[in-house]
Amino acid sequence: MKTMTLRHPIYTLDSRLLFSTGTLLTKETLDAFVHSRTAYSSRAYPLVSRGSFIEDWLSLLKMQPYVNFFPKREQLNALLSLLERVRVPLPIGLTMNYFKQNDFYTYAHILMVFALSALLARDLLPNYQDYIESSASGFTHDIGKICVPLNIITKPTPLSKMERDFAEHHAVSGYVLLCYYYKDPQHPACKVALEHHERRDRSGYPQGIILNDPMVEIIAASDVYDALIRPRPYRSAAYGNRAALEEITEMAKQNKLGWDVVKALIAHNRKSRPHYKELTIGTEKRGKPPSRNAYGIIAEEDEPI
Repeated sequence: MKTMTLRHPIYTLDSRLLFSTGTLLTKETLDAFVHSRTAYSSRAYPLVSRGSFIEDWLSLLKMQPYVNFFPKREQLNALLSLLERVRVPLPIGLTMNYFKQNDFYTYAHILMVFALSALLARDLLPNYQDYIESSASGFTHDIGKICVPLNIITKPTPLSKMERDFAEHHAVSGYVLLCYYYKDPQHPACKVALEHHERRDRSGYPQGIILNDPMVEIIAASDVYDALIRPRPYRSAAYGNRAALEEITEMAKQNKLGWDVVKALIAHNRKSRPHYKELTIGTEKRGKPPSRNAYGIIAEEDEPI
């Protein structure tokens, strides 16, 4: 983690302030903070014990295009078995309930990023089951959004520079929250939360570093894909599946994401299910992005938060 000055506060779901605006966050200050909070219990609980996650997850997987990712029942059963073994600190389960009640898009997004990242990890990582089970990184990558006002997350018009900065704050706040909940800044879920918006060409945030961790890159690609294919208030419609895959392919061409993870994602969209290393990607673009899309457009003047 690079040293950074916090531009926004970080607080827990129950409004406990962890770090205030202007705090200089360093590895040393974070380590000292995490290990000083001895009153907090990091005991882990089965994620599926917190609400109706499995029912919601199975319902979402029946929708297009995800229904095509698991053509065989045994594939879905294997993922379900993995899901049932995931254990997380209690606040993570409570945060999932918060998103379900207040921001269903983020709730559904988290569930689908877990499913997709677990599928891609099976193709790309050795011992993927142990990693997914122990890290739960698909479920926790966006936990920092509890520190972003809901009116920013759900805003249908372009964000101001200040609002965009607040939205991007979720990567750092998620990192700090997970360090706090796991009592371990080296926990893989912490790294994923901090770096899942970084890119290979250093164009990402919050640190502008090279994205070179395979699991983080899997979460990053899954995050982008699911965000594109879902309806959002800032665009007229969701991306079609082909258009979404073409957008992600373009990211590989620009060296923002690696080709292996992009090819693995595309391979699961082919009826023949080729091995990703044998996949040939065409150059013709046939997908059509939504007609109105305010994502990435900055409003001319800052608006009050």
